[in-house]
Amino acid sequence: MKTPICDFVDNYIESDFVRLHMPGHKGAGGGCEPWDITEICGADALYEAEGIIAESEANATQVFGSGASFYSTEGSSQVIKAMLYLIAMNEEKPLILAARNVHKAFVYGCALNDIAVEWLYPAVADSLCSCWFTAEDLRNRLDSLTQKPSAVYLTSPDYLGNLLDIKGMAAVCREYDIPLLVDNAHGAYLKFLPQSLHPLDLGAAMCCDSAHKTLPVLTGGAYLQIGADYKAKFAPAAKQALALFGSTSPSYLILQSLDKCNQYLAEDCPKELAECIDRLNSLKKRLSGAGYEILESDPLKLTLKNIDGRQAAEILRSHKIECEFADRNYLVLMFTPQNSKVDYEKVAEALLDLKASAGMVEKFSLPQAKQVMSIRRAVFSPWQVVPVENAVGRVCSVPLVTCPPAVPIVMSGEEITADMLPILKFYGITEVAAIK
Repeated sequence: MKTPICDFVDNYIESDFVRLHMPGHKGAGGGCEPWDITEICGADALYEAEGIIAESEANATQVFGSGASFYSTEGSSQVIKAMLYLIAMNEEKPLILAARNVHKAFVYGCALNDIAVEWLYPAVADSLCSCWFTAEDLRNRLDSLTQKPSAVYLTSPDYLGNLLDIKGMAAVCREYDIPLLVDNAHGAYLKFLPQSLHPLDLGAAMCCDSAHKTLPVLTGGAYLQIGADYKAKFAPAAKQALALFGSTSPSYLILQSLDKCNQYLAEDCPKELAECIDRLNSLKKRLSGAGYEILESDPLKLTLKNIDGRQAAEILRSHKIECEFADRNYLVLMFTPQNSKVDYEKVAEALLDLKASAGMVEKFSLPQAKQVMSIRRAVFSPWQVVPVENAVGRVCSVPLVTCPPAVPIVMSGEEITADMLPILKFYGITEVAAIK
């Protein structure tokens, strides 16, 4: 597979042109500067692609088998907002039914696109990162709504690695003629398993893939993926949607890494991915045999549960190992084929010597908050920070959700109630942003 963006930049460097254009470093420096260019003649333009970028995106479309694949140099955050725009652009009063464990970008995307949200809550939870429900739960929730949603929005895999039944839920959405959107930020690689688990192959209309999370791509590289059945509806306005939320100076370093990744996905990825998963499964067996509880998760995550993850993370750092996520009950390690064989042995040695405390397991029912004003109005209203104990009865402005996809205890525009306080305190949240 050709790499048109990489080839263009390499040829430009070799031609020894005088750089009387941005960026200001002019290609000088001891690092990546020579490859860092702007939209010069022949380099194409990301949001009006008709040359080498269009060719590279066509390659991505081919390797993913999508209806259309488009690049983002600002991560899945840009893609999520673009997907919401594509849903809202022809709707007078757009409404989305969303699983409650959303990324902050979804909340702000709804504010910017003025989208109302109905929430799917988990019945019981032991982590704010997950939102478990079934296809039948989705059907029942759809039946309960008085307004047909413009879309259904799910996060899978979640931050712990849980995978929802996307195939079953896509089937339900088709019955109701509602497009299914998936935050697949942690699952770009799922396409390249022996049996694809990618959302588009399971029936989703659109999804975001963070290439930089699980593929050899620079941070910020992501895809907007559109299913073949929805190409005619969403692809024509996809570039406009991405441009609305993106910089007019997209990174050519990120574009080159996305371009090079196409070649890797088409040639080496399936074999290397299978080898990586085999090594990780062997590691999981060793740890399970040593008494660790391992969450069944997406194939590239090692998620230990019922362990004080924060303490475990500190112990791992003493072994020069940095985790992806740690809280009171979980520790998450993310592997890819780019991890060396030595990495697995280092993790095994560190964890088998680990003397971390048991986790603080506490299952809870999330209070279903009352929406008293729109997300948009709440986000754009004047607000002040107040102690949680003084916030009861106030309206939340800035959502209490961390950057990773997680269930907000209280969302923008929702009333803060007394039954939220124990959960807020359990997670160490002492202040909230309340509308003045």
